[in-house]
Amino acid sequence: QVQVVESGGGLVQAGGSLRLSCAASGSIFGIGIMGWYRQGPGKQREEVATMLSGGTTNYVGSVKGRFTISRDDAKNTVYLQMNSLKPEDTAVYYCNIWATTAIGTRNYWGQGTQVTVSS
Repeated sequence: QVQVVESGGGLVQAGGSLRLSCAASGSIFGIGIMGWYRQGPGKQREEVATMLSGGTTNYVGSVKGRFTISRDDAKNTVYLQMNSLKPEDTAVYYCNIWATTAIGTRNYWGQGTQVTVSS
């Protein structure tokens, strides 16, 4: 069984910064894509940033230049550094990973962490 736990959310003023962390634990053989998604009030969940195991990254246009995704494979952890935050970044942020265990490669979600940006 794989557990995925996010941390680092909170309340911040516009222009501020937050760093989200997501740690995966369990009998993991390896992790492929790691990513962050978010769901704002009344909105559908959207992909924010992803990072392949080889280091290739992808960002949704609205966060390019402000957010940075990184990962530490030794710790099975992915981070999201969020700078110059805007009220429209307010959302529940979810971590998503593709992990390989003894039962195969599956997709796992964290429980989410709330990020609130005040104007």
